[in-house]
Amino acid sequence: MSGGLDRHIRDALLTAARTARRHAYAPYSRYAVGAAVLGDNEEVYAGANVENASYGLTICAERSAVAAAVAAGVHRLRAVAVVADGAPPLPCGACRQVLVEFMQPDAVVWVAGADPRSRVKQFRLGDLLPEAFRLDRRMGSRK
Repeated sequence: MSGGLDRHIRDALLTAARTARRHAYAPYSRYAVGAAVLGDNEEVYAGANVENASYGLTICAERSAVAAAVAAGVHRLRAVAVVADGAPPLPCGACRQVLVEFMQPDAVVWVAGADPRSRVKQFRLGDLLPEAFRLDRRMGSRK
């Protein structure tokens, strides 16, 4: 596994994402998504998508999971798993940018179907969002 993460961690994240997916609020798209992130404290934080009649206010599962980690005081994440029905769901551009805020470019991103027997794809965050926008926190300048 990439980044020193083993199959056990991958499976734990996928299981947490699948569980969270069951709680998604997706009455408009009917596209339930679950996500789970691994904090640098080795804890798993999960989230689901939450849709809104005003579509722009919808919260993706990935951002929901990140928010759960931040609410618990965790600001460094090591990996993320995302699950949904159908083809493995890649994080949208907004979610990729949010993940970049809390993860290193070599962090692992696993995507899979909702069915535990579905194929798991693995990516590096830096490959999904090359040349990501980052602010140098000391200088306030773009890196």
